[in-house]
Amino acid sequence: MTDLTTTNILLGIMAFVSLLQAFAVVGVFVAGFLLYRRVMDVVGGIEERQVAPAMSRVNAILDDVKDVTTIVHAETSRIGALLQWLFEALRCPRRTRESRPARPM
Repeated sequence: MTDLTTTNILLGIMAFVSLLQAFAVVGVFVAGFLLYRRVMDVVGGIEERQVAPAMSRVNAILDDVKDVTTIVHAETSRIGALLQWLFEALRCPRRTRESRPARPM
């Protein structure tokens, strides 16, 4: 019979190295998850301290702009109606003057 001791030792070493690789991969995944969780905590804290107050100020400014544009739109509509009425009022006397026959001299 042949001696398989060397082959068995090499297979044992390869199995041990495979287990080490598996533990390394699991360790990398756990470390990645922990890093992800820490980064998300930091991002959440930054969002609470910096982004949320800035967004509330921006939203308040946008609400003010909306109110101002609504008022400006209403006023320009009123001014447009007034100008249209005024132009119509100024056109009517001209038409009546032009429609009257000229006086002979």
